[in-house]
Amino acid sequence: MAGETVITVIGNLTADPELRFTPSGSAVANFTIASTPRTFDRQTNDWKDGETLFLRASVWRESAENVAETLTKGTRVIAQGRLKSRSYDTKEGEKRTVMELEVDEVGPSLRYASAKITRTQRVSSGSGANGQGGGAQQGGQSNQGATAWQQQPADDPWGAPAGTPAAAGPGSAGGWGNGPESEPPF
Repeated sequence: MAGETVITVIGNLTADPELRFTPSGSAVANFTIASTPRTFDRQTNDWKDGETLFLRASVWRESAENVAETLTKGTRVIAQGRLKSRSYDTKEGEKRTVMELEVDEVGPSLRYASAKITRTQRVSSGSGANGQGGGAQQGGQSNQGATAWQQQPADDPWGAPAGTPAAAGPGSAGGWGNGPESEPPF
């Protein structure tokens, strides 16, 4: 949406993510990211830690379940999302405002660690992301529109979903072919 403050935060989780479900069944994972800036002090020839930012974050739906399964206390993460302010009244009647990160994307930082990626299979019905179908159906499961993540046949380098014509080349209806002379326009 226009006017929202989008930020990227890199830091460590202060605790394991807390996974909860709304009454309607939507998953939400809450966690706190601690981000400490470091600067080099030329006078002492040493690194100095700045003041730590503790930012509360939340992520929803399938991403929330993936976060709860994957990330743990101390994990260095990269999170991108929208900064939101929320006001509430304390038990003593004081009005408080807090800043929170509504996460769009989150994952482990690979600067000091390695990770093994496992694609999730989710059961879906109807259309997937952006109304483009539920992905390739396999035993009632799909990748819910994430065709870029689906395993593609070796002869289809441009990621056409299974069951659709391979991306058509120039002179064909619909796009780029799969021959060596048919390179994408970029």
